Amino acid sequence: TCPYCAGSVVLAHHMAVASPMVRADMVEATEFPHLTTKYQVMGVPRTVINETTHIEGAAPEPLVLEKLREALE
Repeated sequence: TCPYCAGSVVLAHHMAVASPMVRADMVEATEFPHLTTKYQVMGVPRTVINETTHIEGAAPEPLVLEKLREALE
């Protein structure tokens, strides 16, 4: 069990509730090996934004917001 994943999931879902431009999904990596391969998951949590931007590990909200902005550029 990942001690950091729950916080990352909660943050992503809070952002999705706050903005209709954000969608958040949580995927259990061991149950969806095809997604683990597709997104090159080597560790969790791993946040994927618009298929192109990735965040490794638990990230604080300011970093997630920065990465969201970068993904929109």
